[in-house]
Amino acid sequence: MTRRTSLKLTDDRQRKLDRASEIVASDPADDPPMSDVLDAALTHLIQSAGNLEDVRTEYPPQEVKDCCNTDVLGLRYRTSIESQWR
Repeated sequence: MTRRTSLKLTDDRQRKLDRASEIVASDPADDPPMSDVLDAALTHLIQSAGNLEDVRTEYPPQEVKDCCNTDVLGLRYRTSIESQWR
């Protein structure tokens, strides 16, 4: 990962940030700072990867895929958890 001094907010990225902000907000009047929204999203990504790792040996692969695969993370066969993001 490269470090950047600024974050380009495309229309799509802004919509995602706005939606994530609604999820993180404690009530409709709350407007959390972007750092809180990004921290929550990163924490969720890390926890999701851990959860996939934990359940992949306990449940049938198709059940894990149907329940837990997202556009970012997913179980690939029985062998690995892969990021589909990049």
